[in-house]
Amino acid sequence: MKILVGYDGTNSAREALNHAKFQANAFSASVEVVTSMQKGTERKEIEEAERGLEYAKSLFEDGDIECNTHLLIRGLSPGEDLVEFANENKIDQIFVGVKRRSKVGKLLLGSTAQYVILQSQCPVVTVK
Repeated sequence: MKILVGYDGTNSAREALNHAKFQANAFSASVEVVTSMQKGTERKEIEEAERGLEYAKSLFEDGDIECNTHLLIRGLSPGEDLVEFANENKIDQIFVGVKRRSKVGKLLLGSTAQYVILQSQCPVVTVK
Protein backbone atom coordinates (compact mmCIF):
# COMPACT_ATOMS: atom_id res chain seq x y z
CA MET A 1 0.00 0.00 0.00
CA LYS A 2 1.21 3.53 -0.81
CA ILE A 3 0.04 6.58 1.12
CA LEU A 4 0.44 10.20 0.01
CA VAL A 5 0.44 13.09 2.48
CA GLY A 6 0.08 16.65 1.25
CA TYR A 7 2.25 18.69 3.61
CA ASP A 8 2.48 22.48 3.90
CA GLY A 9 3.72 22.92 7.46
CA THR A 10 0.37 23.89 8.99
CA ASN A 11 -1.01 22.32 12.15
CA SER A 12 -3.65 20.45 10.14
CA ALA A 13 -0.92 19.09 7.84
CA ARG A 14 1.02 17.87 10.90
CA GLU A 15 -2.12 16.10 12.07
CA ALA A 16 -2.42 14.51 8.62
CA LEU A 17 1.15 13.20 9.04
CA ASN A 18 0.21 11.65 12.39
CA HIS A 19 -2.88 9.95 10.98
CA ALA A 20 -0.92 8.71 7.96
CA LYS A 21 1.73 7.29 10.30
CA PHE A 22 -0.94 5.34 12.19
CA GLN A 23 -2.40 4.03 8.90
CA ALA A 24 1.04 3.13 7.53
CA ASN A 25 1.81 1.15 10.70
CA ALA A 26 -1.48 -0.70 10.51
CA PHE A 27 -1.07 -1.69 6.84
CA SER A 28 2.73 -1.84 6.47
CA ALA A 29 2.48 0.94 3.91
CA SER A 30 5.09 3.24 2.46
CA VAL A 31 4.53 6.98 2.61
CA GLU A 32 5.17 9.74 0.08
CA VAL A 33 5.15 13.24 1.59
CA VAL A 34 4.61 15.99 -0.98
CA THR A 35 4.93 19.76 -0.72
CA SER A 36 3.74 21.71 -3.75
CA MET A 37 4.89 25.23 -4.47
CA GLN A 38 4.16 27.68 -7.28
CA LYS A 39 6.88 28.63 -9.76
CA GLY A 40 8.79 31.79 -8.90
CA THR A 41 8.94 30.92 -5.21
CA GLU A 42 11.67 32.66 -3.21
CA ARG A 43 14.71 30.62 -2.12
CA LYS A 44 13.88 31.28 1.55
CA GLU A 45 10.42 29.68 1.12
CA ILE A 46 11.96 26.70 -0.68
CA GLU A 47 14.46 26.17 2.17
CA GLU A 48 11.62 26.36 4.71
CA ALA A 49 9.66 23.76 2.74
CA GLU A 50 12.72 21.51 2.61
CA ARG A 51 13.08 21.75 6.41
CA GLY A 52 9.42 20.80 6.76
CA LEU A 53 9.95 17.76 4.57
CA GLU A 54 12.96 16.73 6.66
CA TYR A 55 10.77 16.95 9.77
CA ALA A 56 8.11 14.79 8.10
CA LYS A 57 10.67 12.19 7.03
CA SER A 58 12.11 11.99 10.55
CA LEU A 59 8.61 11.42 11.97
CA PHE A 60 8.16 8.32 9.81
CA GLU A 61 11.72 7.06 10.22
CA ASP A 62 11.21 7.09 14.00
CA GLY A 63 8.44 4.55 13.40
CA ASP A 64 10.50 2.47 10.93
CA ILE A 65 8.16 3.43 8.08
CA GLU A 66 9.49 3.80 4.55
CA CYS A 67 9.10 7.46 3.61
CA ASN A 68 10.09 9.54 0.59
CA THR A 69 9.72 13.30 0.38
CA HIS A 70 9.07 15.41 -2.70
CA LEU A 71 9.17 19.16 -3.26
CA LEU A 72 7.17 19.88 -6.41
CA ILE A 73 7.58 23.18 -8.25
CA ARG A 74 5.88 22.36 -11.54
CA GLY A 75 3.62 25.36 -12.07
CA LEU A 76 0.46 23.54 -11.03
CA SER A 77 -1.82 24.43 -8.15
CA PRO A 78 -1.19 22.34 -5.01
CA GLY A 79 -4.41 20.37 -5.59
CA GLU A 80 -3.47 19.59 -9.19
CA ASP A 81 0.05 18.61 -8.11
CA LEU A 82 -1.21 16.19 -5.46
CA VAL A 83 -3.74 14.51 -7.76
CA GLU A 84 -1.26 14.24 -10.63
CA PHE A 85 1.44 12.87 -8.32
CA ALA A 86 -1.02 10.32 -6.92
CA ASN A 87 -1.94 9.15 -10.42
CA GLU A 88 1.68 9.00 -11.61
CA ASN A 89 2.80 6.98 -8.57
CA LYS A 90 -0.20 4.66 -8.11
CA ILE A 91 -1.06 6.00 -4.66
CA ASP A 92 -3.70 4.05 -2.73
CA GLN A 93 -4.77 6.72 -0.23
CA ILE A 94 -4.24 10.47 0.22
CA PHE A 95 -4.14 12.40 3.52
CA VAL A 96 -4.59 16.18 3.54
CA GLY A 97 -5.10 18.70 6.30
CA VAL A 98 -8.04 21.06 6.07
CA LYS A 99 -8.47 24.55 7.43
CA ARG A 100 -11.76 25.83 8.69
CA ARG A 101 -13.20 28.36 6.25
CA SER A 102 -16.62 29.71 5.50
CA LYS A 103 -18.44 28.57 2.36
CA VAL A 104 -17.87 31.99 0.82
CA GLY A 105 -14.16 31.81 1.66
CA LYS A 106 -13.88 28.47 -0.14
CA LEU A 107 -15.78 29.83 -3.12
CA LEU A 108 -13.55 32.89 -3.45
CA LEU A 109 -10.20 31.38 -2.52
CA GLY A 110 -10.60 27.79 -3.66
CA SER A 111 -9.58 24.81 -1.60
CA THR A 112 -6.73 22.39 -2.19
CA ALA A 113 -8.48 19.70 -0.16
CA GLN A 114 -11.73 20.22 -2.05
CA TYR A 115 -9.95 19.83 -5.39
CA VAL A 116 -8.18 16.67 -4.22
CA ILE A 117 -11.40 15.17 -2.86
CA LEU A 118 -13.28 15.80 -6.10
CA GLN A 119 -10.53 14.87 -8.57
CA SER A 120 -8.64 12.03 -6.91
CA GLN A 121 -9.06 8.49 -8.18
CA CYS A 122 -8.25 7.03 -4.74
CA PRO A 123 -9.72 7.56 -1.26
CA VAL A 124 -8.92 10.86 0.47
CA VAL A 125 -8.75 11.35 4.24
CA THR A 126 -9.11 14.92 5.47
CA VAL A 127 -7.78 15.89 8.88
CA LYS A 128 -8.50 19.04 10.93
